[in-house]
Amino acid sequence: MANLVPFWLLLSALLAPFASGDWNILRPKKSHLDLGDSLKIYCESWRVNVELNNVKGFEVVPQECISHVKKYMTSSQYTADSVRAIEEVKLYLSTCCSLEGDGTDAWIFDVDDTLLSNIPFYKKHNFGGEKLNETDIEEWMRSSKAPALEHTLKLFNLIRDKGIKIFLISSRGEDLRSPTVDNLIQGGFHGWSALTLRGLEDEGKEVQKYKIKARQRLVDEGYHIWGIVGDQWSSFEGLPAADRRFKLPNSMYYVA
Repeated sequence: MANLVPFWLLLSALLAPFASGDWNILRPKKSHLDLGDSLKIYCESWRVNVELNNVKGFEVVPQECISHVKKYMTSSQYTADSVRAIEEVKLYLSTCCSLEGDGTDAWIFDVDDTLLSNIPFYKKHNFGGEKLNETDIEEWMRSSKAPALEHTLKLFNLIRDKGIKIFLISSRGEDLRSPTVDNLIQGGFHGWSALTLRGLEDEGKEVQKYKIKARQRLVDEGYHIWGIVGDQWSSFEGLPAADRRFKLPNSMYYVA
């Protein structure tokens, strides 16, 4: 228990203003916080700062926040947050784009936890509270059992039907192409223009740099990238960039 003392001392200092009765979105009318409330506020703050890309490079979810992340990732709030992000994409599409209609209009989707959900895998691995074992996650990917995320499936079909070419750029390895394609088709995803996976030349390369290279290839081929949808900031950062980027929530892991 001794290793928890610094955390609680820091947390007590951070939450001192709330203990005096200041208004808080999680406890709008109560005048003092018990231990559970303090932990809930800390973990929700950690989760939000993951989404803001302020918390970076974590290998595991903090042990004290595993139950909080589990509750969020399996909740109606996670679904609502995801659906809201998709609604923003639809709004953007309705006003933004003077499509060329010549085959150069492009949109990028990530795969994991963007089109296909890995939540069934992480349910068995403490929702990110265990250090990721590459053999385990690849075994899961080879099973082709990841369910489709219905909100992004609908968006995928909408964008495809507008005549925009869809490119899938995933950090999965090239050796996973066949089970990935099978999983996507089983999930209802059809009609993408290309699926880019990491080849031997990309081994050891940061995901962000690998995806920059993939986007640059599209730009060099004359495509206009109107948008990207993904669950990791490494799918968006760096140049060339899309006109807009839309991040889906994911508190379980961080990919650099």
